[in-house]
Amino acid sequence: MDLNSDLGESYGAWRMGDDAAMLAVVTSANVACGFHAGDPAGILKTLRDAAKLGVSVGAHVGYPDMVGFGRRNMDPSSAELVADVIYQIGALQGLAAAAGTTVRYVKPHGALYNTIAHDRRQADDVITAILAVDPSLVLMGLAGTPILQWAQERGLATAAEAFADRAYHADGTLVSRREKGAVLHDPEAVAQRMLRLVETGTLESIDGKTVRLQADSICVHGDSPGAVAMAQRVRQRLVEAGVPLAAFALARSH
Repeated sequence: MDLNSDLGESYGAWRMGDDAAMLAVVTSANVACGFHAGDPAGILKTLRDAAKLGVSVGAHVGYPDMVGFGRRNMDPSSAELVADVIYQIGALQGLAAAAGTTVRYVKPHGALYNTIAHDRRQADDVITAILAVDPSLVLMGLAGTPILQWAQERGLATAAEAFADRAYHADGTLVSRREKGAVLHDPEAVAQRMLRLVETGTLESIDGKTVRLQADSICVHGDSPGAVAMAQRVRQRLVEAGVPLAAFALARSH
């Protein structure tokens, strides 16, 4: 199983998460590209640290929304969205090359991630952008949503993602952050929940029903309180159960 986290999101004096600590836990790092968060110097440091630890790197592309941290819905034209995604991947590729590593996948961020899970037009724009830059890049998307099939139909490899600290509805969609109980905070409960997912392919929904999910990667958020402790417990629980941990993108490249 792969463990991923959203990193490189600090901006100048504003610190977001603990990248160094998270990089010691995860196998893949979704690194901000400057549109929703991240300044070049901070992004470069995160990439260098990832390279030293052998952590796989992905482009965490988003809407141009620094104030809203990329979590506000936007409706860019296709020309804008394609160019924005190409721009972000290209920027991270340049920084990654300087850091001695390579961008291997793309994981859209926030509102863009949630929109393209079901919105065919914006999904196609993101897929078009990735194909234009490097068709060997893997697209990471929400497990059980149409974006994964749409990408595969156009020749992109995909990785299905589950969220360790987010509640699910019975249909496999995420509970909105605006709703009570959307974000889980108990490291032990979250770790056991992720072990169940790996072993059985199922989770319990917010209303107690069984949700079946096929996941290639588990996201442990890096910007929430107690994120590092939660990520460490998830990793520890999986290792104790004998679950091999490896970057999905690196495994596919060999």
